[in-house]
Amino acid sequence: MSEGDVRLVARNLDVGHAGRPVLKQVDLSLTAGRITVLVGPNGCGKSTLLRTVAGLLPPMGGEVRIDDEPLRSLGRRTLSQRLAFLPQTSQAPAGVTVRELVRHGRYAHRGALARHTAEDTEAIDWALEVTDAAPLVDRRLDELSGGERQRAWLAMVLAQRAGVLLLDEPTTYLDMRHQFEVLDVVRRLAREHGIACGVVLHDLMQAAAYADDVVVVADGGIAAAGAPDDVLNPDVIDRAFGLRVNVVRDPATGYLACFPQRPEAATAS
Repeated sequence: MSEGDVRLVARNLDVGHAGRPVLKQVDLSLTAGRITVLVGPNGCGKSTLLRTVAGLLPPMGGEVRIDDEPLRSLGRRTLSQRLAFLPQTSQAPAGVTVRELVRHGRYAHRGALARHTAEDTEAIDWALEVTDAAPLVDRRLDELSGGERQRAWLAMVLAQRAGVLLLDEPTTYLDMRHQFEVLDVVRRLAREHGIACGVVLHDLMQAAAYADDVVVVADGGIAAAGAPDDVLNPDVIDRAFGLRVNVVRDPATGYLACFPQRPEAATAS
């Protein structure tokens, strides 16, 4: 699978829960080697959209395809071999070690009771290495810092060796340093391993720094989609978030940064 291959596509997708539509006519694609970041105000449907394309919620209309096969036609195990999903919060049994947690990611291939193979060992070792979690293997999950725990959970879903990775607010509850550590891992997964990454984030500056493509979710659909430079502009942000901002470029990094306008500046504009 080479960079540039579209791994997951949603077309004319309607999503919702409890019989209530949240988003309508959504088009979305995730491409190998690229990070697509979903942003939008609280309650706009970002997580519902991600859970629907992950196969955890049934679509209310439209279709999701992965590797050009309808998602609905894939069994749970087959889907888990192609797509890995990490929710906002995850829980593991008390006392579980990082090694034990990451081994759970192989159940998609072998089942919980199947014999452990050399292929499983290779996948687990790879997942631990690329997430920088290898030094943590013998430690208990409940002894780790927030950033260490998140790297362990990332290693678990990576052990599935899926080509599509979906992360729902992976930086929630982490301090600034650990947020960037986790996002650095995601960037490495896309750039070096060709994984198609779909990530929900709240922070627009993180989206600008890490996204290849930004999808702005608002008002029951997709308000804008494209490269960060094209999407993260004052008009789109005002329309989606109801906030007037100044967008500037950091001269050191070249990344965009958004700053709320002072009331007098907003009035003047």
